[in-house]
Amino acid sequence: MNVHNKPGVLILEGHIQGLSNMRSLGSYEIPVWVIDTKKCIAMHSKFCSKFLTCPPFDSDRFVIYLIEIAEKYKLENWLLLPSNDHAAYSLSKHRDRLTKHYKLITPELSVMDDIYDKVRLIELSNKIKVPSPKTYHFSSTDENKLENVKYPVLTKGRNGLTFYKKIKKKALISHDKSTLYKQLKFVKKNMPIEETFTQELIPDNGTNKTCSFSCFSIQGEIQTYWMGKKLREHPLSFGTATLAKSIHSKEILSYSERVIAALNYTGICEIEFLKDPRDSTYKLIEINPRTWLWVGLAKSCGINYAKIAYDYVNNIPIDFPKEYKKDKYWFNPFTYWIYSIKGLLVNKLSFRLFFKTLFIQKDNALFVRGDSKPGFMYLLNIFKIYKNR
Repeated sequence: MNVHNKPGVLILEGHIQGLSNMRSLGSYEIPVWVIDTKKCIAMHSKFCSKFLTCPPFDSDRFVIYLIEIAEKYKLENWLLLPSNDHAAYSLSKHRDRLTKHYKLITPELSVMDDIYDKVRLIELSNKIKVPSPKTYHFSSTDENKLENVKYPVLTKGRNGLTFYKKIKKKALISHDKSTLYKQLKFVKKNMPIEETFTQELIPDNGTNKTCSFSCFSIQGEIQTYWMGKKLREHPLSFGTATLAKSIHSKEILSYSERVIAALNYTGICEIEFLKDPRDSTYKLIEINPRTWLWVGLAKSCGINYAKIAYDYVNNIPIDFPKEYKKDKYWFNPFTYWIYSIKGLLVNKLSFRLFFKTLFIQKDNALFVRGDSKPGFMYLLNIFKIYKNR
C-alpha cells in the first residue's frame, strides 16, 4: 500500500502488546511499521510493512530519530503508538516537536507526570478518595525512620522501568525492619532513594489477583471501557500476565471514573487495582498511559483500542462500544506452561486451579491463524527475550 494515500502507524516497541496492536491495525489494511531498540517478534508479522531499529526510548536521540525518519520516509501524520513506558514518556516530553510531523494519542506532560511518578499518583488518589496501599517516602537510610513501618512492604521505583533496569527486579519485599534497612542501603548504591517509595504489601489470599480497568476517554469522559484480571503471572508474584480473563466490577468502574476525570485524560489508559482481603476494597496500584501486555484480550472482547486511537486522531467517526464480552480468556502459551509448572512445584498453584483452566478456550497471544511466524520466532528466541527484558 502506498503510504502517501493512507496515514499509517508506527508501533514503538514490538513485544507482545506491540504485535497485538499491529494485527489489530493491519487487518484493516492500515500501513504499520514497528520501531524497537532491538529485533522483536512484531517484525515477523505479515502485517509489518517495515522494521527499524532506534536509539533507547528514554534518550533525546530517540526523538531526533523519529523526526529524521518522518522526513526521510515522508511519514507525515502517522500515529505514534507506544507499547513502552519510556517511549510514552518521551513522546509527552517532546510533544510540541513531534506533533509537527506525527499524530499523538499520548497525554500531555503534566498528565504524564501525575501517572509516571507513582508518588504523585498516590497523592492524587488520596485527594479524590480512591483507596491505595499505605505508602512511605524515605530520603535516607536512617534506621530511626523505619520504626513506624508496618510490614511486609514493597520498595519500588517512582518512575516506570527505571527501578527494574537498575535493580533488576520490579520490587523488593521486606518482612522486617532489618531487611528493609539492608534493601534501602542496596538501592542507594544503584540509584537515589528519593526515586523510590515503599508501600504496604497487600496480603495474597490466592484469589486477589491484579485487575485492570482500561478505557478510551476524551477530556476526562470515558467513551468505552474494558476490564480484565490476571489469573497467573511471571514471576509468580508482582509479575506480568501469563493467563488472564475479562471481568466486570462496579467498584473498579466507579474508582476509575474518578481517576480519569481528575486527570482530564484523553486517550488510551490502563489502571491496575488489587483487592485487599482485609477490607475487601480494591486499591489503586498504578496507571499505564498506553496499551498493556494483554491488550489483545480486550480486542477479542469487542474493544479494539488500537483502531479506536487511529480513528480518533484521523477524525474518522467512531461508534464507541458500550458492552464487551465477559469471561473470555487469554494466555501466552510459553510463559503459561513454564510458570504454571513452576507454580505447581513451589505450591503457589493448586492442581485444582491448574486443571480448571487447562481445557477452557483461550486466546493465544502469539499464534494467530494466518500470522503464526511471530509465535515461532518467540519460541526460537525465548531465552534471549527474557534475558533482555
